[in-house]
Amino acid sequence: MVAIQWLLIAIFIATFFGLVKFQQFPERVFAVALFACLGFSFVDTQDILSNAVNPGLVTLILLVLASFSFERTSILRRLSAVMINGSKFKSTVRTLVYTALASALMNNTAVVAALISTVKNNSLINPGKLLLPLSFAAILGGTLTLVGTSTNLIVNTMLIKQGHPSLGFFDFTAIGLCAAVACLAVIIVRQNSLPEMLTEKMSNQDYLVEAEVSTESKLIGLTVEENGLRNLDSLFLVELVRHGRLITPVAPDEVLLAEDKLIFSGDVSKVLVLQQFDGLTLFAEKDGLLRDNLTEVLIKPDSAVVGKTLKKAGFRARFDAAVVAVKREGSALSGKLGDLIIQPGDFLVLAVGNDFSSRTNLSKNFYILSGHKPDNMLSGWRDRLTVIGFIAVVATSVFTSIGLLKALMFYVAILIFTGCLTVNEIKRRFPLEIWMIVLGALTLAQALDSSGVAPLIAKNIEMLLQGQSAYLTLVVIFILTLLMTEVMTNSAAAALLFPIAYSISVGLEVSPLPFVMAVAFAASGSFISPYGYQTNVMVYNAGNYTLTDVVKFGVPVSIVYSIVVLILLPMVFPF
Repeated sequence: MVAIQWLLIAIFIATFFGLVKFQQFPERVFAVALFACLGFSFVDTQDILSNAVNPGLVTLILLVLASFSFERTSILRRLSAVMINGSKFKSTVRTLVYTALASALMNNTAVVAALISTVKNNSLINPGKLLLPLSFAAILGGTLTLVGTSTNLIVNTMLIKQGHPSLGFFDFTAIGLCAAVACLAVIIVRQNSLPEMLTEKMSNQDYLVEAEVSTESKLIGLTVEENGLRNLDSLFLVELVRHGRLITPVAPDEVLLAEDKLIFSGDVSKVLVLQQFDGLTLFAEKDGLLRDNLTEVLIKPDSAVVGKTLKKAGFRARFDAAVVAVKREGSALSGKLGDLIIQPGDFLVLAVGNDFSSRTNLSKNFYILSGHKPDNMLSGWRDRLTVIGFIAVVATSVFTSIGLLKALMFYVAILIFTGCLTVNEIKRRFPLEIWMIVLGALTLAQALDSSGVAPLIAKNIEMLLQGQSAYLTLVVIFILTLLMTEVMTNSAAAALLFPIAYSISVGLEVSPLPFVMAVAFAASGSFISPYGYQTNVMVYNAGNYTLTDVVKFGVPVSIVYSIVVLILLPMVFPF
């Protein structure tokens, strides 16, 4: 091995330690690796430009852009309306199954963010018993399809770069479904071992919202429960006014009539959800309704304020808001907030100014959980177009010769043309971090191959494992990836381990698919660390869990997940 090859190995090792050390900035670590490869001429500018428009990477970016519209549809509202209802057991099963299915098609971080309020505000199941299972269900759902998680798409991107055809939409489903069923069973059995959470509501959630059923509404003649009005996200139907007569409480089997006035209590930031019901018209706001301007937000992992103090982040100037309190791991902090370093998953209570809602950087930095400004939800034909269009994209890629990339290009173009997705939103929320991670990983993998390091590794692996089972090597790769995803992001773990796994398959002269899929499934299997996956970070704070709570609950799930995947991998993807 020559000196230049040792230099590349040093860059690879430095990238590994950089990802462990700077977990919050994996895109910067991969950017440094990219420029190191370019600077030492392991790759040239043409290689980088080619990687930047890799078909798999473009597919990933388009899916992320499409998700911006999809997460604003009524799908999650409809799910939350029927999740928690009836017995505790049935409600738990419905919640976990619906979350997993939604995460198979949507961004699982958005799914969990949208359902946290429903779980926290329900009166049937203590939120502490359900929030961590909610995150795990979303993770498991992401393993069901190609688009379920960015990890799968990153692995697919790197596989395409190696000259292989793209993975199919349902290539992950057989293994993912078996693992999900087994792990959800473990989660349900051990649910009661989780601590109970002291429920508390923000004072700004006690507003009333009034809406009227029009004479041509499709809600007429159906009960409150059949219309999905019983368990809205952060809104509760408390009264019904019919011809001057007050009906309270409103029974689930109460049949709605024309000109009924429905009175809701709860989070007024969700009032536009009511517009998604046919013929349900919102009344004008009362004077002084929004006098209390407290708003609760959840910090996104890629927020511009992560890793900064509020003072250095220029929070007031950036968002026209002042931080009243911060909740982290169940503790409310006060005083000297300007010196507090913000972390992903922090819950902030903001006192917002008049200009807050017009700021264009809110969706990039926060999930707005509650507040006095309505969410920008899609309704009517735009809502239906977004949902039906996405289903059509999936069906087209599965049942026709048209690839997923081509179908997505048309889908995103239609979303922009119809106003379901705006150019400004794309500018604000373009997934630059994911793009940089994949671009850096592709470049590093190409450097390993072109420099002769990857073939050399493959040859040494072949000599080392001569006479040994390829399955044993597969287990080692899976466990190594599983450990790495707990100490760095899942995307980074998949991107870094792919070149090694692929080189090993070449050295063993076997199919690369079982090794590639092992990396994909292991990188998504973060059930032990509250920081290994974005959804875990979100529910860790929301549920007031401790590190011990997560580890004790997650270890059995991780073991069952690993056993199921490792048994099925060589069966579904033979060597």
